[in-house]
Amino acid sequence: MICSTVHRLRAGPALAALAIAFGAVSPVHADDLQGALAAAYATNPDLAAARANQRATDEGVPIARAPGLPSLNGTATYTEFLKVGPNAFIAPQRLLTIDPQLNVPIYSGGSVRNSLAAAKIRVEAGQASLRGTEAGVFSQVVSAYMDVIRDTATVGLNRKNVAVLEVNLKATSDRFEIGDVTRTDVAQSNSRLALARADLRSAEAALVASRERYVQIVGQVPADLQPPPPLAELPATPEEAVQVALDNNPDLEAARQRTKAAGYDAKAAGAGRLPTISLFTSGEYSTYFNSLGGGALGGNFVQSQTTAQAGARIAIPLFQGGLPAAQQRRAQATASATEEQEISTERQVIANVRSAFTQWRAANDVITLNQTAVDAAALSLEGVRAENTVGNRTILNILDAEQELLRAQVGLVAARRNAYVAAFNLMAAMGKAQAADLGFDPALLYDPEANYRRVRGRVFDWSLDSPSAPRSTRTVDTPAQTATIPAQPVP
Repeated sequence: MICSTVHRLRAGPALAALAIAFGAVSPVHADDLQGALAAAYATNPDLAAARANQRATDEGVPIARAPGLPSLNGTATYTEFLKVGPNAFIAPQRLLTIDPQLNVPIYSGGSVRNSLAAAKIRVEAGQASLRGTEAGVFSQVVSAYMDVIRDTATVGLNRKNVAVLEVNLKATSDRFEIGDVTRTDVAQSNSRLALARADLRSAEAALVASRERYVQIVGQVPADLQPPPPLAELPATPEEAVQVALDNNPDLEAARQRTKAAGYDAKAAGAGRLPTISLFTSGEYSTYFNSLGGGALGGNFVQSQTTAQAGARIAIPLFQGGLPAAQQRRAQATASATEEQEISTERQVIANVRSAFTQWRAANDVITLNQTAVDAAALSLEGVRAENTVGNRTILNILDAEQELLRAQVGLVAARRNAYVAAFNLMAAMGKAQAADLGFDPALLYDPEANYRRVRGRVFDWSLDSPSAPRSTRTVDTPAQTATIPAQPVP
């Protein structure tokens, strides 16, 4: 059974969230759209890779903060004097020197501050991009889900058509035997049957491809897919849809955040021409292991010593060959490019919204027209068959009527698929098809902010994470898909 038409609810004061809120469903068995979306959300490799990339982006914050934090270094040197000059009467035989150093940055010309601000904004941009990736994966799931439903129905219709034409051919052949029809009528029936079988094979190949695509996106074999639920209210005009998208589209939000971050990058690049101030302290411990002065004179010399120093250091760049200016000009050009990319993203979002809106409205109109065509073609076929029994219609007229009905039925199936996919794509472009909008159990939602909070304040050099195994599932063990569907009864 093909899916129901996408419904637009009565317009309200504000656009409602995407109403695929069926309740939390475990992604173990995807026999409905919610299960397919949940399975992809948990196991899709593109989504898992996007989450890993976002965790890498999170690390930009502690990396940017590190140059502004104190640094502690220690150096230990052991020296064995293998040969000394003939006049070095008090030369030691061995020496150990330990030299700890502490450096505390005070002012870096704004480099650390601006770099840290840029890193934090890039985390926000990355989180927005992750939401965009989620919406993109969900759109792929809906498209693959509806493709399987459409192609399953198409195979069923073509299989039914083949069965009907086989009956027609047998009946025509029987009538030819008794001289009721001509050899031409038999040839026409045979030709239509061959073409119908060819169309069935093409439809079966398309179904296999759709099922394999479903396995690729969702990660499991489609099993008795149920008609999807209706979507929530959609905008009444493309202008309303565009306005919602400008406020909520995650890709556009990410582009805006990247523009802000590029501005801070330009400020950080200009810090190279400004002074830097830091405090420092260092100490040194040296010991000769009682080898200074030789065995007889060793008691007359101090065999170990400790020194310490502290102070402030200011570095004032005077001339660097134009390096700071070139770095800042480059950063400014990059910021300008980022602004242009933001405008490009905005254009793309507007175009996608308007296109999806038009496709959705057109597909709904096509559904109505195809339904009319199906009803009319069914009535026409019934009439042609009845008229054929009294000699007013030929076998060719029956074959043409059957072909017309099949085309109308296939067109209706495709229109219903196109309407639903276009509606979901519209919601995605408007920023209303993200994980938080799909009614998943909140405990199952991936929270990128949790990882950011976990790593943003880390300052220990050995604070590492254990290597993790891939979170997405493989499909190498899934069986090759076929075009097998339950047989359709012939009326």
